[in-house]
Amino acid sequence: MATLIPAIGTCVPRMTPGERRLAERLEQKLDDDYLLWYDVPVGPKQSHPDFVVLHPRRGLLILETKDWRLETVQQATRQAWDLLVDGRVKVVMSPLAQARFCAIQVVNALERDPQLVQTGGPHQGKLAFPWGHGVVFTRITRRQFDAAGLGEAIEPHCVICQDEMLESAEPEEFQQRLWNMIPHAFGRGVMTLPQLDRVRWNMFPQVRVQTQGALFDDHDPDADFPDILRVMDLQQEQLARSLGDGHRVIHGVAGSGKTMILGYRAEYLAKAHTSASKPILILCFNEPLAVKLDSVMQAKGLSAQVHVRNFHRWCRQQLVAFGQDLPAHDLTVSQKMHEMVLRVIYAVDRQHIPGGQYQAILIDEGHDFAPEWLKLVTQMVDPATNSLLLLYDDAQNIYERARAKNFSFKSVGVQAQGRTTVLKINYRNTRQILQTASLIAADLLTADDQDDDGIPLLKPISCGRDGQAPLIIRLPSLRDEAFKIAELLSAAHQEGHAWGDMAVICRDYATMDVCANALQYRKLPHQVRRRSGDFNPSRDTITVLTMHVCKGLEFPVVALPGIGHMPAAGEDEQEEARLFYVAATRATHRLVITAGGDGGFGKMLNKDVIT
Repeated sequence: MATLIPAIGTCVPRMTPGERRLAERLEQKLDDDYLLWYDVPVGPKQSHPDFVVLHPRRGLLILETKDWRLETVQQATRQAWDLLVDGRVKVVMSPLAQARFCAIQVVNALERDPQLVQTGGPHQGKLAFPWGHGVVFTRITRRQFDAAGLGEAIEPHCVICQDEMLESAEPEEFQQRLWNMIPHAFGRGVMTLPQLDRVRWNMFPQVRVQTQGALFDDHDPDADFPDILRVMDLQQEQLARSLGDGHRVIHGVAGSGKTMILGYRAEYLAKAHTSASKPILILCFNEPLAVKLDSVMQAKGLSAQVHVRNFHRWCRQQLVAFGQDLPAHDLTVSQKMHEMVLRVIYAVDRQHIPGGQYQAILIDEGHDFAPEWLKLVTQMVDPATNSLLLLYDDAQNIYERARAKNFSFKSVGVQAQGRTTVLKINYRNTRQILQTASLIAADLLTADDQDDDGIPLLKPISCGRDGQAPLIIRLPSLRDEAFKIAELLSAAHQEGHAWGDMAVICRDYATMDVCANALQYRKLPHQVRRRSGDFNPSRDTITVLTMHVCKGLEFPVVALPGIGHMPAAGEDEQEEARLFYVAATRATHRLVITAGGDGGFGKMLNKDVIT
C-alpha cells in the first residue's frame, strides 16, 4: 500500500468525490515503495498539483484530476477547454497543460541540483530519472472520451478515465496506465535514498530541517546547493501535514523532530491567517527555547501572526494587558513566578482575563508544564477553532511539578483521545551520542506504554547515523576540565565549526563561571546565559548555559563539564540522570564529557577515558 501525504482522513473535507476515489485507488493499487502527495505546494513557485506520484525506479509523475462530465465539455483544444458551468460557458486552460505547467516548475527546480541530473552523455544536465504528467477524468469513460474526439486535445496515453480506475482494476494494469504518461524516459537509474531526500528537499521547502532551509535561497539562480542536507523523515512529514483542528498530542523522544513539526504547523496556520484571525501562540517553559523559536518565526516573516512566549513571560503580559495587579517586588524570583501564575488562573476563573484569545496554541516541551498550567492554557484556545498541539516526552521531564500522581490529559482539559502520535526514532544524535546518553539514563528510559490518555515513557530508537564516539576526559580539577574544553572548542573551530555551533552545558552556575573564565582566558567568543535576555541565537559565539535551560536547543558540538561530580551528595540520582540525558542529547555531531571526580556518573563513564 502506497504512502499518501497528508493522510487521507485529513484530506477528505477538501477533496472532490473524484479526487477521493483516485486517492483511494492510488493507495490501494500502488506498492509500498510509492510515495503520494495530495494538494501540497511544490517547488519555489509553490504550484498546487492535485497529486504527485514518486517511485524510486519509475520516477516522478504529476496528475491533474477533473470531475467534469462529458456534457460539461463544449469544446476542447490542446490549449483551452470550453466548459458549461451554471448555464454559462467558461474557458479554462487545458487540464494537460495545467499538469505540464506544474511538472515543469518541479523539473526546473530539481535540475538545478547537480546530484539529481545526468553528468554525461546526450542528456547531460537532464534529470537522472524519468518524469511525466497526465490527467484523470473521474466521470468520463474511455468510450465517451474516444467518441467525443477528445484524443485530438489530449494524447490518449496521458489520460486515465473513469472505468480505468475501478476498484476491481488489476494493480499491474492500473500502474502501467500511470507510467504510460511518461515520455521522458532517458533517466533509467534507480533513485538512491539520498537522491530521494534531495527530491523532497527541492520539491517541498517546508520539510527542510531549519538549519539547512535557512542556508539556501530558492530564488537565487546562482545559489550553491548544499552537499549534505536534512529533511523530515516520511513519518514526520505525514504527521506534520496531517495535523488538523482539535486537540492533538505528540509523544516524542529527544531528537525525534517534535519542535520541527510544531514549526511546520505554526507556519501552515500563519499562512492561512487573515486580518480577522486571532493570533497563534507558541508556548514553552524555557526562555532560551522561546527566544530560538521566536527567531525562526521572525526569519520567516511570521512574527505578526505567531507569538512565541515562555510561560511566565506570557503570564506577566496577561496580567499587564488586562489591568491585573503584579506580584509584590520584594518576593524572590521563584515566589514571583508562582504568584503570577496563581493571579492569572484567578483572573481567568473570574473572567477578568478572557479565554479563547488565540486561534491556535502550540506547546513545546509540554512535560515541563504543571497540570494547572495546562488547564489554564487550554482555556485560551478559541472554541471556534479548538486547535491545540501539545508536544511531550516524559523522559525529559526535569521539573517535579509536572509529574503529578494520577495525571491525565483529560483531567486538564486536553481532549486528544484518538489523536495522539508517538515518535520513537531519534534523528538528532549519532548512534554513539545516544548510546552514551542512554548509558546514564538506562533505568529512566525503560519503555512504559500507557493508554491513549496517559503519559507513555518512551525509549528512543537511533536512526543509525554514525559519528565520532563521545570524548570522555578525566582531569584532576574542574578548572583543568574547563581549560581542556576551551582547547578542544578552539580546535573544532579550526576544523570548520562556527563558534555558534558550540555549547558548554553545565550543571550549575558555579561550573558555568569556571568555564566562562577559561573561554575568556583563551579569548574565545562566548555568551553566558545566566538570566532572561542573555541568550541570542543569532550570535556567532559559544553558548554557555545550564542543563535546565538547554531543553529544546541543539548544537553540533557540545561539551559537558563536571559530569564526574554528578550526582552530588543529597541529589536524587534519577533526577540527575534526566538532566544528563537532556544535556547530552543536545549534541548533533560531537560530544565532549569531562568526568573527573568521585560521582556515580563518572564511574559509569570512566571505562575508556583520556587523562
